[in-house]
Amino acid sequence: MHTDTERCVRAVQAKDTRFDGVFFTAVVTTRIYCRPGCPVVPPKPRNMVFYPSAAACQQAGYRACKRCRPDTSPGSPEWNQRADLTARAMRLIADGTVDREGVPGLARRLGYSARQIERQLLAELGAGPLALARSQRAGTARLLIETTGLPMADIAFAAGFASIRTFNDTVREVFALSPSELRTRAPRGLPSAPGALTLRLPFRAPLTPDNLFGHLAATAVPGVEEWRDGAYRRTLRLPYGHGVVALTPGATHIGCRLVLSDRRDLTVAISRCRRLLDLDADPVAVDGRLRADPLLAPHVDAAPGRRVPRTVDEAEFAVRAVLGQQVSTAAARTHAARLVAAHGEPVDDPEGGLTHLFPAPAALASLDPESLALPRSRRTTLTTLVRRLADGELTLGPESDWDETRARLAALPGFGPWTVEAIAMRALGDPDAFLPTDLGIRRAARELGLPHTPAALTARAAAWRPWRAYAVQYLWATDSHPINSLPA
Repeated sequence: MHTDTERCVRAVQAKDTRFDGVFFTAVVTTRIYCRPGCPVVPPKPRNMVFYPSAAACQQAGYRACKRCRPDTSPGSPEWNQRADLTARAMRLIADGTVDREGVPGLARRLGYSARQIERQLLAELGAGPLALARSQRAGTARLLIETTGLPMADIAFAAGFASIRTFNDTVREVFALSPSELRTRAPRGLPSAPGALTLRLPFRAPLTPDNLFGHLAATAVPGVEEWRDGAYRRTLRLPYGHGVVALTPGATHIGCRLVLSDRRDLTVAISRCRRLLDLDADPVAVDGRLRADPLLAPHVDAAPGRRVPRTVDEAEFAVRAVLGQQVSTAAARTHAARLVAAHGEPVDDPEGGLTHLFPAPAALASLDPESLALPRSRRTTLTTLVRRLADGELTLGPESDWDETRARLAALPGFGPWTVEAIAMRALGDPDAFLPTDLGIRRAARELGLPHTPAALTARAAAWRPWRAYAVQYLWATDSHPINSLPA
């Protein structure tokens, strides 16, 4: 996008917020960079230079605009709709891999050399992995400075900086203000409970929250998740500890209240919540493609901006997908709740209601199959899955290659097309995952006048690519099942 100068200029002149996070506008006369939707008077086209990332702007010597705050833009939708090296690297960087494991750790997870990754990211984003991680740390630091009363030393540590000096220098360089000046200028933050961090998660409009939060609430595992007072709450397993998050749908943002056992997990927690709610999606592009089908168009127009409910823990979702094979939603929740009670790690919830983390594969690898109230074939499926996850033979994460992982899953006993595609859609995040054998999808297709046999429906869905996972959401939404609407 950033190489199409004419298109970028039109987006900036129109203050088109759809492109926020897709590219950044640097102004050569002021040495400031902005998001395309910046509310100030647009600069003259000859003074605009376009970059693919905030990190590239910072490396070129530009500082962030104080008005539009480009560091708070939604993430680029590119990284969640592709499975190539660059996209997988960006998902890992967002998940804090570079901060925890360095560039060698990033390279190891991706199976490439550090030099190859550096070269690829520079070519596409104008910045290497260290610069991209540094830009992310700066954004996290600003968030903590403006929304908490934490001492600056604690903020530097929580944001991932190695020293107070590096923290101070980076904040001044990126925002042209010292940390204390940022705090002085900040609007009064949202009220927080003691020990909680309260922030707003931006998204690209439109967003229809019903199916998104309705699905999460209807499938919530007792002790791990709940819907309370208009918010979806759940526990989080994080690299340095654990957390509890409450996510509240709003007209212009998602309210997010986090309680973390270790504040170094803030960046990762935010990234995983954004991924759970699919907040970096491009709904205009998705709906534009689906609207071209005359039988889908009325449903897209009625509730545009549906998102794909994903997960904060890929291994957890895979286990839950197996537990949900050929049973009702209520039965799947019951099976999962028993696993949580027997093998989950207890946590403290300051607000009460949540009691455990969902058990990690290592905790489930040694469970006695006979203790599971499941058919024998599904016990074998579940125990095989958790062993492969625990010993590292199967990896489900931001670094996963979608096609390769599908093949590995399909080779496991008891993994049919529905389970593989459900994991591809919800855990791997493939926007083109499709479930033509799902009974709800077939019933909805029949009601809409679409072909409803798996083969015929798959043929019709070829026109919806690469957004078939979103078509699934619109099809599910035609059903009156309570999973598709927000609880009272």
